[in-house]
Amino acid sequence: MLYLRNLKDYNSVINDVHMSLTTPLDQYIADHSSPEGEYLYRLFRATHVEILAPQMASGHIQGRLLKFMVKMIRPKRILEIGTFTGYSALCMAEGLDEGGKLFTFEVEDELEDFTRRWIEGSQYADKIEFIIGNALEIVPGLGEKFDMVFIDGNKREYLEYYELALTHLNEGGWILADNTLWDGHVIEADRQDAQTNGVRAFNDFVRNDERVEVVILPLRDGLTIIRKK
Repeated sequence: MLYLRNLKDYNSVINDVHMSLTTPLDQYIADHSSPEGEYLYRLFRATHVEILAPQMASGHIQGRLLKFMVKMIRPKRILEIGTFTGYSALCMAEGLDEGGKLFTFEVEDELEDFTRRWIEGSQYADKIEFIIGNALEIVPGLGEKFDMVFIDGNKREYLEYYELALTHLNEGGWILADNTLWDGHVIEADRQDAQTNGVRAFNDFVRNDERVEVVILPLRDGLTIIRKK
């Protein structure tokens, strides 16, 4: 199961979440950045209490950057591949102009009840289309073109997500890809698991793809920003 942990001391866990996840410098950055807001704060903590692998949630600083990127790009349509518990989706929806729409896909149906509750309970619910299913199979049938895509799904399939994104991305559109430094494993020669190799293959391919411009930011686990020419 991905979620519903059995915890004896709920309050102790939620009070310790940020202490276990941040260094003093991380805390300084958080303290000097705009706050995430009370709803996102509660979602982040609930994710760490109820969901396994909670580190997959974007979190405060990355969430603020995602909102800022949306504010700067001003997309009318956003595609997200990998909803998890909805933190990143809510951050991007927060930045959308009136009439904008975010389509977010999560392939793991065990997360649906938790994630849908948090998305539909937010003030941005009308901006978000939450879909359980494989984006690679469903997106081609949507008939949508996107101005921005956020890739945060199965690392083995990053190249497939990338090609999907480019196919359905407007000229001058943007792709953001998460976890592209993969906890530093991308530069460890003896690390040859499928996830790491998937990230490496993605990084190598995009760097040499003349259809785009690209830069990797060392934010959290690596965030790649790509612009379609």
